Amino acid sequence: MTPQHPWFARATTPRVLAHRGLVTAEAAADGVTENTFAAIALAHGAGATYVESDCHLTADGAVVLFHDADLTRVAGDPRAVADVRLHELEELMAGRGGLLTLTQALESFPTLRFNLDVKAAAAAAAVGAAVAPYADRVLLTSFSDARRRQALDAATREGVRPATSAGRGVIARLLLAVGLRSPALARRVLRGIDAVQIPERQGLLRVLTPRLLDYAHRASVEVHVWTVNDPGDMRRLVALGVDGLVTDRADLALALVDGDKPRR
Repeated sequence: MTPQHPWFARATTPRVLAHRGLVTAEAAADGVTENTFAAIALAHGAGATYVESDCHLTADGAVVLFHDADLTRVAGDPRAVADVRLHELEELMAGRGGLLTLTQALESFPTLRFNLDVKAAAAAAAVGAAVAPYADRVLLTSFSDARRRQALDAATREGVRPATSAGRGVIARLLLAVGLRSPALARRVLRGIDAVQIPERQGLLRVLTPRLLDYAHRASVEVHVWTVNDPGDMRRLVALGVDGLVTDRADLALALVDGDKPRR
């Protein structure tokens, strides 16, 4: 089972997706935060091929790598990202690792492949337009399938589209297919999908199961699990057959899988 999109090419499974880059203890002590130039540079320096990040839109229409809708947690500022202009956000993040626009990230790290979560509906079309020239090394996703599809449609240029992973609606229908023990239904649900990115559990619900893995693989769709930071969990999930680990500790995960032969 090998997806055909270039995002998956020339890299073996299990894939390690550096969740919002990599912030080591030393970097955190120096004030570096997630989704910044410094965090992505650290992930790149640790050997990561894939970086998972998030996209919001500023007040003046710039797509930036930022997870939260507001600046409270990261910068101690209660304003929403959507209410702040790019130059203001750059000033706020200057001492925290350095803000990156989406275009800057793609141009500054030309060997990295980005897994981008569209966090705001207003950002979807702008994200798609920004990634269109780099579609071969971008996977677009969102919890909202409508938002994901809007970004994908905007990204289409000369017939090349980014890869994509399922939103909540598709995942819910996949879980129904798994519950009904219908690989045929799962294949229909996953049409046009390259990866399923899921937590191992959601509350009391076990999302990841051997049957879900089997049905996804039959449909040539990879399964990536988030957010896995414990080495024991990493080993267990890799042994189960997952195709990717989304992790805050890309350094640990890369060390764990280093030297392993590709499964497929």
